[in-house]
Amino acid sequence: MKIAESLPESFQRFFINVAGIGRFTKQFFRQVFKPPFEFREILNQAYRLGYDSLFLVGITGFIIGMVMTLQTKPTLEQFGAESWLPSMVSVSIIREIGPVLTALICAGKVGSGIGAELGSMKVSEQIDAMTVSGANAFNYLVVTRVIATTITVPILVYYADAISLVGSYVGVNIEGNVSPSLFYKQSLDILVFSDIVPATIKTLFFGFAIGIVGCYKGATADKGTLGVGSAANSAVVISSLMIFVIDLIAVQLTQLFIR
Repeated sequence: MKIAESLPESFQRFFINVAGIGRFTKQFFRQVFKPPFEFREILNQAYRLGYDSLFLVGITGFIIGMVMTLQTKPTLEQFGAESWLPSMVSVSIIREIGPVLTALICAGKVGSGIGAELGSMKVSEQIDAMTVSGANAFNYLVVTRVIATTITVPILVYYADAISLVGSYVGVNIEGNVSPSLFYKQSLDILVFSDIVPATIKTLFFGFAIGIVGCYKGATADKGTLGVGSAANSAVVISSLMIFVIDLIAVQLTQLFIR
């Protein structure tokens, strides 16, 4: 206890959040298999969270693909390796850039939205009212949103990857003339099992982290409007940090088991 009290306040808050998220995650896994199963609400949340993010994810993916191509092309030209440009951009986007950037966008948009929504419900005592009326508030509000983000983020990542390759194709043809069939053949032929499957698996964990952190911060928001704003801000910061940690672990495991 004395050691914990001697730590700076920021470290104390960090460890309190880690412990709270751990308990919240444990409660999620206890509730997820208990009826009632809110399939309709899961689909509603998945549609709402995914559809509202399509434009932002799409335009970001397009710009990232084009910028990567335009920045890399001059360097490859110096070594006479311009033909490797589609393959290099494709592997970079599919393995790392697409999943991480899309997850960070979702952390900023979806995570903050969930934190603010549940935070406002907590402050206005709507969650307490649901519990008093006999409804399973945790099942309806938390489980549905966490499952929805876990499903939605991988779909958005694939969408962003596809749009990024379109942006890369446009970047290649700004000062060149490459046919679509040749570009996409070079882009896709280089991809193997160790590029696609690990990237997909880690996006599931990205989505889960965004959902669980957003719900935790919203469900534990302090009273008042400041508490709602703080919950939304904390949801973005913590979920973004968790995305980087999960990505680091995923990269290490991929290199360990897939060579």
